[in-house]
Amino acid sequence: MNTHNFTFEAAFGTAAQLPPSTLPEVAFAGRSNVGKSSLLNCLLRRKSLARVSGTPGKTITVNFYSNGQIRLTDLPGYGYAKRSHSEIRRFGDLMEGYFGGQRNLALVVQLIDIRHAPSKDDQVMLNFLREQQLSYIVVLTKADKLKPTAFAKRMEEIPHEVGDPGVALIPFSSETGRGREELWAAIGDACA
Repeated sequence: MNTHNFTFEAAFGTAAQLPPSTLPEVAFAGRSNVGKSSLLNCLLRRKSLARVSGTPGKTITVNFYSNGQIRLTDLPGYGYAKRSHSEIRRFGDLMEGYFGGQRNLALVVQLIDIRHAPSKDDQVMLNFLREQQLSYIVVLTKADKLKPTAFAKRMEEIPHEVGDPGVALIPFSSETGRGREELWAAIGDACA
């Protein structure tokens, strides 16, 4: 798949604004500061297509990127405490609207920082994906941050921590590109 022809389509802040789903979609979900924007930039071999910030919680809209054949969806990060009650309510409505709408959702890529056990919010999202019987994989971000022994230990622990020993796990590093080809293969399989 040619990754260079992906472009930013649009961003939407409310469920009512979401356009109809006309292409297979791959949604990227995860807590704030897990590295979604960095992963998307690495995946698409672009430095700043998705906005990266050192401040958690910058993505507050549903952002669509497309190459005309598939659509990649950058969902807002969850679990960021410094949000107002109205922002948290808007976020909940936006996520309900996205997942509850008539989307052509081929795959959800759930991002988890490999260095830490899934948070309570991660567990809620994983349970939601299973309850809704959505096709998903887990991408373990920041894989370059661990030494080999710690990496091997986390790879043994994570299948049990996510509560689904059979789920596909892809270690990923936006710094080195590790996992990029495996992630594209999973996306290609899901959208075939």
